[in-house]
Amino acid sequence: MERDFKALLIIDMQNDFVRQDGAAYVPGAEKIIEHIAGEINYAREKGRPIIYICQKHRPDDPEFQYWPPHAIEGTRGAEIVDDLAPQPGDVVIHNWGYSAFFQTDLEKLLDDLEVEELRICGLQTNTCVLYTAMDALQRGFRVVVPETCVASGDEEAGRVALRQICEVLKPLEIL
Repeated sequence: MERDFKALLIIDMQNDFVRQDGAAYVPGAEKIIEHIAGEINYAREKGRPIIYICQKHRPDDPEFQYWPPHAIEGTRGAEIVDDLAPQPGDVVIHNWGYSAFFQTDLEKLLDDLEVEELRICGLQTNTCVLYTAMDALQRGFRVVVPETCVASGDEEAGRVALRQICEVLKPLEIL
């Protein structure tokens, strides 16, 4: 059987960001759930790794000087939305910065799995998706960002981020 060197990254699809009553709701986030679910199903069919990147904060996190408290460990808001819940064998990595690579074991995991290409989905296009894509490309991974699988609370900022990913970072493709 030929080895597949691709992985799916799902960023910040947590209740506090996706649900309208969430502490840091991203308008329109619920619209990408169905598309991401399709990516998950396809990855499962192909036997590709599915990796969830989730923020997890302490109640006194210094980040809350700039952003409202969100994704506090142990709360419902920090959990992945039920529609995209991880299954046995999926990996969940908690992070504290905009890039999924910042102070995490993501790069080691991807190297151990011999991953060469990442499909990046989730929130927000202009922060966590952009910085994760940038760091992935700088680490030598090919990157695909399905446009229907990302969202930003600021649509214009999201469009600019996709343009940055496409024109400046030059990933494999933006779908």
